[in-house]
Amino acid sequence: MRDMVSSFSPPQDELASDPVTGRFQGRDGTELAYREVGRGRPVVLIHGYFSTAQVNWLTYGHAAKLAERGRRVIMPDLRAHGDSAKPHDPAAYPPDVLADDAFALLEHLGLDEYDLGGYSLGARTVVRMLVRGATPGRAVVAGTGLEGITETRGSGEHFRRILTGLGTFERGSAEWKAERFLRSTGGDPVALRHVLDTFVDTPPEELRRLGTPVLVLVGDRDDGQRSADRLAELLPKAEFARVPGDHMSAVAGQELGTAIADYLTRP
Repeated sequence: MRDMVSSFSPPQDELASDPVTGRFQGRDGTELAYREVGRGRPVVLIHGYFSTAQVNWLTYGHAAKLAERGRRVIMPDLRAHGDSAKPHDPAAYPPDVLADDAFALLEHLGLDEYDLGGYSLGARTVVRMLVRGATPGRAVVAGTGLEGITETRGSGEHFRRILTGLGTFERGSAEWKAERFLRSTGGDPVALRHVLDTFVDTPPEELRRLGTPVLVLVGDRDDGQRSADRLAELLPKAEFARVPGDHMSAVAGQELGTAIADYLTRP
C-alpha cells in the first residue's frame, strides 16, 4: 500500500488546465493529499488553518493565475485538513509536523528547484521550512505578522477556545465567523485541536539569518497581522506589500493572487 500511494503522480497531460489530486505519505506514514495544476517551474502553496488547498488557492483563481504564467502549482492539504488524513491520536501531531509533511512532499515529487508560498498557518509553515533548510528560489509569507511566527501560543489559544466552544458564540463575532468557516470546509474539530500542539516558535535571530528573497503580504484591514511590516524588516531580503481586505476577505480578493503571481514570476 505504501508503494502504491507514494508512487502516484498526476498524469502530465492533465496538468495544464484542470486540477488533479495526488497522494503521498508523511515521514510517519500518514496519508496526505495535494492538488496540482499547470506546467513549468514548480510553486508549492500551503493553505491556512481550517482551510484547504481547494478553498485557499483554487476557488478564487490564485493558482490559475500562476498556471497561466507558466507555473506548475502544487497545493497540499495539510494534515487534519481537506482530503488528507485526520488522525485523532495525539501522537500523530509532534512539534513541526506540518513542515515535516511539506518536506515529504518535496521529496515525493523530487523537487530541487521550486518556489514556496503560504497564507496564515501556511505562511508560518513556510517560515519553519526556511529556517530548517528549505531552499526555494523565492518565498511568499502572507497573512501573518511577526508575533504569529515568534509567539505562536497566542494564536493557538485563540483557536483552541473556538474549537472547544463550538455553538456558543454570539452571531457575528469573530469566533462565530471562524466557526462558520470551519463548518463550511467540513473541518474535524478533534484533529484540528491536535494541530495546535504542533506549533513551534521561530526566534527573531533565526529570521535574521534567512537568505531567501521573501514577499511579506498582508490585508490592509487585517488587524491581527499588524506586525507584518516588522516581520519584513527582520528578513534580510524581504519586500512588504498590502492587498485589500481583512484576514478572511483578502483571500477571496483577486489582488492576493495577482500579487503572488507578480512576485513569483518576476524576471
